Amino acid sequence: MSFTLLSSPLQGFTDFRFRNAINKYFGGIDTYYAPYIRLNGKMVIKSSYQRDLLPENNLDLEVIPQIITNDAEEFLFVSKYVQELGYKELNWNLGCPYPMVTKSGMGSGLICNPEKINHILDKVHSQSDIVVSMKMRLGYDTAEEILDVLPILDNYPIKNIAIHARIGKQLYKGGVNLEAFQNCIDNTKQKLYYNGDITSVAKFNEMQELFPSIDHWMIGRGLISDPFLPSMIKNNTSEYPKNKMILFREFHDVLYQGYSESLSGTTHILLKMHHLWAYFSNIFSNPHKTHKTIKKANSIRNYEAAVNKVIDNERYT
Repeated sequence: MSFTLLSSPLQGFTDFRFRNAINKYFGGIDTYYAPYIRLNGKMVIKSSYQRDLLPENNLDLEVIPQIITNDAEEFLFVSKYVQELGYKELNWNLGCPYPMVTKSGMGSGLICNPEKINHILDKVHSQSDIVVSMKMRLGYDTAEEILDVLPILDNYPIKNIAIHARIGKQLYKGGVNLEAFQNCIDNTKQKLYYNGDITSVAKFNEMQELFPSIDHWMIGRGLISDPFLPSMIKNNTSEYPKNKMILFREFHDVLYQGYSESLSGTTHILLKMHHLWAYFSNIFSNPHKTHKTIKKANSIRNYEAAVNKVIDNERYT
């Protein structure tokens, strides 16, 4: 069965530099979702969001912009902005689990308000020709919340709904709720994509068997933890390429150079790379030791030495 792999947007991680580097060195991802645009009540697109969506920064990629909002006017404003850049689709984030978002009634904190969701979709579909897709969780407090929303969504020509099979208040803790995801399949006519805990080829194959009607699969943290994963899934192999560390090294260096040029000051660069290594260390034979070595590096010089050390250790062990 043919299937499509999608990169789930992660704020602070999957920007255009990351997307381009993943695409160049590893491949396997068919479509990338850009991290969400948030307006905070001001009808202004921040320069970082602008840069991320510029067509010249996404030349070889299929990218779908995303918005997080609980306001129809904001939705329409961003729709117009992305259409002017040449995008035809805008993904609406009802999945973000972080309290600073959900307490404002956005992300997964909006799923409990079907009336507001209906109002926004009605206004957007009547005043714009943007194609709307959605990314959701099962709810914020309970996995039943989404079941009150699905009948409303069935009234609109939504392109697809990617469902992360957790509730918001879980954040990323605990397991995915596969029974609740099946309930969603059984209770909507919309095209659903699956998202959540695809972290290995074996896990992907298991999910494919569980949900034979799903042919679009979204990989989030699993992609940052293991950039080789999408191409390994596509080739149905759990074998890494022989030049694993050489490829990873080139990928790392391109990212590191990009962030070194775009971020101001050593602190910001190191913070960015340390966050990434919290995930990257998972492809090393001793993730804990690898991450610890990188985390201890508190200067650019020490960081570069630590990267050389962990990669050389891995290549020659």
